[in-house]
Amino acid sequence: MLRFSRLKTIGVLLLTLAGFLYAMPSLLSPEARRSVEQSIPSFIPKWIVPHQAIALGLDLQGGSHVLLEVDTASVVRTQVNALRDDVRRVLREQRIALSGGIGVQARGVSVRVPDAAERQKLLPELRKLSQPVGGALGLGAGQPAIEVTEQPDGLIQLTLSETGINERVRKAIDQAMEVLRRRVDALGTTEPNIQRQGMDRILVQVPGLQNPQRLKEILGTTAQLEFRLVAEPGANPAEVETLMSSEDGSGPMQVERRVIVQGEDLIDAQPAFDSRTAEPIVNFRFNVRGAQRFGQVTTEAVGRPLAIVLDRKVISAPRILQPITGGSGQISGRFTVEQANNLAILLRAGALPAPLTIVEERTVGPGLGQDSIDAGKKASWVAAGLVVAFMLVCYGTFGIFANIALFVHVVLIFALMSMLGSTLTLPGIAGIVLTIGTAVDSNVLIYERIREEARLGRSMISSLEAGFQRAFATIIDSNVTMFIAAAILFFLGSGPVKGFAVTLILGIVTTVVTAVTMTRMMIALWYRWAKPTKLPF
Repeated sequence: MLRFSRLKTIGVLLLTLAGFLYAMPSLLSPEARRSVEQSIPSFIPKWIVPHQAIALGLDLQGGSHVLLEVDTASVVRTQVNALRDDVRRVLREQRIALSGGIGVQARGVSVRVPDAAERQKLLPELRKLSQPVGGALGLGAGQPAIEVTEQPDGLIQLTLSETGINERVRKAIDQAMEVLRRRVDALGTTEPNIQRQGMDRILVQVPGLQNPQRLKEILGTTAQLEFRLVAEPGANPAEVETLMSSEDGSGPMQVERRVIVQGEDLIDAQPAFDSRTAEPIVNFRFNVRGAQRFGQVTTEAVGRPLAIVLDRKVISAPRILQPITGGSGQISGRFTVEQANNLAILLRAGALPAPLTIVEERTVGPGLGQDSIDAGKKASWVAAGLVVAFMLVCYGTFGIFANIALFVHVVLIFALMSMLGSTLTLPGIAGIVLTIGTAVDSNVLIYERIREEARLGRSMISSLEAGFQRAFATIIDSNVTMFIAAAILFFLGSGPVKGFAVTLILGIVTTVVTAVTMTRMMIALWYRWAKPTKLPF
């Protein structure tokens, strides 16, 4: 133990220095951080002089909290419509004509096929539409998503099973969370918290965003974009649909049901200004498939108005003056600058798979967050002060070594959080306070073991050696069990629980470095320089 190599000493000192560098931005004010960033020469990589501060959570810096609920009925309707289209395709492929058409119910469709031979030919193909559900962790796996039943009068019913509906809602939630994450990220906020709550709800927390109305507009809009042609006079009523228009004085507008291109074919959308009118617009660009389809239709429909439909509302209906074959265009609709920016964000992020309803919203003010920070600081200072005093009283010089290691331990936690981009929450502060006690606990185990060895008559150097060696296994065991518990909290918990688990895990990792390695180095250096004849406690 007392043969602590120079290489190890240099390594510990470099690690401590790196910890201070990465933790320092979190201790500086925003103005001081900007001043430091501006003073760094451009040829020096940023990772050499870290400048990223720890992001504060919603409970510390305030922000917006929104709880959204997925419209399950809309998900079911979409599935029923898709099932109807699949049944129509199968009938067409099997060349079976229906006199009564396809019946649509709340949770399925039905067809009547009086001819028994045609039914026997059709049923196997319809049953192929019922794929087994692959539930998460095997739950519901193997059960059919669609139940196919045959009635004696020739009626065939296809009904969405409860398992199939639940699986589709689960997938819609997953897809909606990804879309919401892209939308919130585009707002430029830091560390948003987006997570599932229950079967059909999504919690969105955006720290630092004090404009909940804009957040609601961004999150609640489905953003289903469609390009359709405005219907011509005398068009077939079955192929025409009436939609409301947001353009001034337009009123209801007749548009074709046929969708030329959908928003899923967009690869980019950016806010801009019209060079002629200086009005805010949105420039968009299609992928190859969308560009080909858009170019073909605009070539055939020169002179006709083109309806740009967002969430079943016509936001603009410009006239096609010439073929648009470049795969790009613009959307205008008397937007404000903020509306154009929001629309571009929605189109880039993609459409939601189903409408979302806001069931709860609240704004956490920065004053409450400051109160939480002050309370956390007070608890941390009191805990640290009591621990430092206890170690000094009980262990003297060795207590000083433990307190130095404890200070470095906290610094390394902040450094790791800054490097990983973790968010500091109020439960996270509680986790740091807890690790202060566990870190010192490791030193107590070592020191008490050294004291026991000295009481057994061992020499001083032998007691020091045996104390570190025999306490090390106990320290590792206790920290491993705590690490397992913290890992379970991290993977199975959510929100504040995860914030607590993150700081606890990082504190466990740094405890082994500071309470064992660093303390050991300081005691070795002390013994070499002071040449003591007895233990300082």
